[in-house]
Amino acid sequence: MFIPVLPQTPRFSLPKILPAFFCVTLIVTALSPAASQVLVSVSAPTTERERMHQSEQWLEIQRHLPDPATASPQELEQQADILRARRFPEDAMDYYKYAMDRGGNPPALLNKLGLAHLEMHHLQLARVYFQRVVKMDKKNPEAWNNLGASEYIDGRTASAISDYKKAIKLRRRSAVFHANLANALFEAHDDSGSRREIATALELDPQVFENQGTGGVAAHVLSAADQARFSFEMAKMYARTSMEEAMLRALGKAAEAGMDIRREMERDTVLARYSIDPRVIALVHNAEIVRATRMPTISATDAGATSSAPVGRSLSE
Repeated sequence: MFIPVLPQTPRFSLPKILPAFFCVTLIVTALSPAASQVLVSVSAPTTERERMHQSEQWLEIQRHLPDPATASPQELEQQADILRARRFPEDAMDYYKYAMDRGGNPPALLNKLGLAHLEMHHLQLARVYFQRVVKMDKKNPEAWNNLGASEYIDGRTASAISDYKKAIKLRRRSAVFHANLANALFEAHDDSGSRREIATALELDPQVFENQGTGGVAAHVLSAADQARFSFEMAKMYARTSMEEAMLRALGKAAEAGMDIRREMERDTVLARYSIDPRVIALVHNAEIVRATRMPTISATDAGATSSAPVGRSLSE
């Protein structure tokens, strides 16, 4: 009688398995430090946003983020503003878009999206957003001002001047708008127009050109010569209104930008009496050290130079 023989499942004893296990263990533990780093880097963050999301600040923020599907557009916009203020611009942009999806105000949100892109130096994208806003709402002064700022920073001075003038026409008593137009006119070498705008801006807000002024989020850029001349003009304006501390700060900026301020002050009827002031002499002494190593001397009538430095403030919301 034939009895079939069924195939048997292979049986392995523990002694045979252990050598294989220890072999794998030895391979892993024998990796060089460099190879170990390669394995670890596979899961490491690859973008700035991912790196920021590993910070303690983000972990704290994340616990309080509203639900984009149920929160009101006002809550989502407020959260986006907080994220922008805390330097999480990409997350802020997500929440501005969530707010729009939930029925938020499109011009206001598009304007803030443009500002977020501008903060990230995405000039073309920022300009596109601001252009959308002014197309939707031609009477939006903030959008015209911000469009002007994006044009100015991108080297489109003539367009910036036109945009700033539209912003001022809609809101004449904005010191920031007049200050921005003054910067742009200086860049275009319209000195008389710039002086007029400086005077108007200072009349509306004497602190507008100071760090504590009501400025915005980004600095304009002027050439070194224009920065010196601009600061010198502001010093004269401050002197006329007896704002000596502000005058000295402006003179200091002009000196640091390369101007021989004492020589220029002696030629000016407003500032001549301050030319021998010990405070001015100290400013000159400090600036000479910088000027000797950084740039040539600049006069109050020089044209623009190639280097640049921030002057004034540029954006408003």
